[in-house]
Amino acid sequence: MGLFKKIGNALKKTKDAFNRKIDALLSHGEVDDELFDDLTDILISCDIGVKASMEIVEELRQTCHKRKVRKAEEVKVVLKEIIEGYFQDAPKLEIKFPAIITIIGVNGVGKTTTIGKLSNFFKSQKRSVTLVAGDTFRAAASSQLTEWAERSKTRIIKHAEGADAGAVVYDGIASAKANKTDVLLVDTAGRLHTKTNLMAELGKIEKIIDREYPEANKFNFIVLDATTGQNALSQINAFDEFAKIDGIILTKLDGTAKGGVIIAIEKEYKLPVVFVGTGEKMDDLEEFSPKDFVDELF
Repeated sequence: MGLFKKIGNALKKTKDAFNRKIDALLSHGEVDDELFDDLTDILISCDIGVKASMEIVEELRQTCHKRKVRKAEEVKVVLKEIIEGYFQDAPKLEIKFPAIITIIGVNGVGKTTTIGKLSNFFKSQKRSVTLVAGDTFRAAASSQLTEWAERSKTRIIKHAEGADAGAVVYDGIASAKANKTDVLLVDTAGRLHTKTNLMAELGKIEKIIDREYPEANKFNFIVLDATTGQNALSQINAFDEFAKIDGIILTKLDGTAKGGVIIAIEKEYKLPVVFVGTGEKMDDLEEFSPKDFVDELF
């Protein structure tokens, strides 16, 4: 299955809900204040968020007024242009090697599974990969990551449960340097954003990486569960206080109608969505294409 089709299939629930509501509204044919008010409600219901939805519709209202848009079907064309603009404003991320990618996010978003899929992705790009089991708090986190390492035939560095996460990262870096590894994928504890003491450990890991491997290209990717909708934004806010977020990996996109949260992320944070989960299989992790996303959504 081609990339475009995978993204399209994963977005099916989101785009069906989005288009059904918008097309029903625009079928009335009249461009007036009531249409824009109703459109705001629709965007909010598609998990684009209150703030982002209101600002999008206000921009849409002004643009339609300037262009003297009279037909409702033309409103949808302008809406697509506006949303495309948010993705164009977001920075483009290029992963250079050797790379250390630290994976952060709360429990339950699919971090361990995502790391396994990332390992498979980079290996399919002919890159050498090592996993670091830095989540030493959660019972079975290391064994789950070991399972993924075995499935993808990837080296893994791990310590006993409850070990110091910084020490595991230290050993992982030493291994990566000795073996000239292209990509070091670092798992971290699933930190609830109310536990700032656990969050502080991110800073400790970051210091070790900076000190021990300054020549590496460093990235912090936050994993978000698409099915949580607007709650994903609060997770970005919480983690952004403790670590510079370079990119977003959105999991479970295929299982939700809340994919509109991607628009809110781009509008409010201008953070690149790097990968999206499109299914349960090892290779169901795709590089995110803003153009494909917007085309499919509309």
